[in-house]
Amino acid sequence: MDAILHEWGGLLLRWTHVITGIAWIGSSFYFMHIDASMRAAPDIPAGKGGEAWEVHGGGFYHVRKYLVAPAALPSELIWHKWESYSTWVSGFFLLIWVYYLGADLYLIDSAVRALSPSMAVLIGLASLALGWVVYDMLVKSALAKNEVVLAAVGFAFIMAMAYFFQQMFSGRGALIHTGAMMGTIMSGNVAMNIIPNQKKVVASLLAGETPNPEYGKQAKTRSRHNNYLTLPVLFLMISGHYPLTFTSPYAWVMVGCVLIAGALVRHFYNVRHAGRGDAWWTWGVAAAAIAIAIWLSMLSNPLGRERLGLKRERSPKVIETVSISKDVGDILTSRCSMCHARDPVWNGIAVPPKGVMLDTPGQIWRNREGIRSHAVMTAAMPPNNITDMTTAERRTLALWLAKL
Repeated sequence: MDAILHEWGGLLLRWTHVITGIAWIGSSFYFMHIDASMRAAPDIPAGKGGEAWEVHGGGFYHVRKYLVAPAALPSELIWHKWESYSTWVSGFFLLIWVYYLGADLYLIDSAVRALSPSMAVLIGLASLALGWVVYDMLVKSALAKNEVVLAAVGFAFIMAMAYFFQQMFSGRGALIHTGAMMGTIMSGNVAMNIIPNQKKVVASLLAGETPNPEYGKQAKTRSRHNNYLTLPVLFLMISGHYPLTFTSPYAWVMVGCVLIAGALVRHFYNVRHAGRGDAWWTWGVAAAAIAIAIWLSMLSNPLGRERLGLKRERSPKVIETVSISKDVGDILTSRCSMCHARDPVWNGIAVPPKGVMLDTPGQIWRNREGIRSHAVMTAAMPPNNITDMTTAERRTLALWLAKL
């Protein structure tokens, strides 16, 4: 029953996270598009705002923007904040559900660093807080006067944290924490700067005062940062499903490639929507960055190294501390390990799916809960039962797991 609840809990949390993420990213992209599409309005002073006309769903929309605030406010305002808050909260609980409650399987890799579950969780939580504090200090520092310098320092900080995570956690844990840290920065911008500044403007208007334009400028800067981080964060959120990313020792460098590619794609559309032309060069550089990431993933993959003409690495020594009965070992060897091995022999599979290896007793023990959910509770593995695992064999696995 616990395994069933864990599976459904993860599914529902992930579903919620995806839904709220779509809402947040969609509104972010939309408002960046609106900002770039603003044109002069006859009744709004130059440099104080603009307007845009849009057509959608059979109707016409007249959108107006005031850089500070209008002379008077309507009785109702729509605040775009809950998309961000709900995305971060659902993502945080999903991180707890998958990586912190399952730290021994998904977060800790003893070959990287022997951490206790509590220490691994503490490092993860502290890093999320640290990411926000450092970013906030950078944006409030003198570096913010030069956007290029600020972007370079911010890029270096994220790269440093990605490298740090890779020295602490499993490959999947490292990439998911890099993405979670960036997501925390994005949501922190909304909760700690953008919304508070907007509320200060509203309070000034209600008090009959002239709002400080600096509040709007600060919020706009943070919103622009969020826009450029969106695509890399999405990549990192789904990277855990693709072993070629998280099993590479160069994963932290690949993070940099994705940061560059994602930011350049957003830059292309931001410039285009603003009517400043088409910066087609951005696509070329973005493609080159992704090509480098693919090349780096091949360097650490046996099949990829062969295709690059490089010498295969020797398999690392695995220290086994457990023993698995022969019948269980035979089942997993004959039905699973042709794919779930360091060097898969199944045609078309270059790396073990999701990084799961079942070709040694220690690896089988480490992935016992995955075996329970994918081969005993359900018949999800092998895919479409392609290796013909029998009901009797699944029952044998179930009896073995019940004794643990």
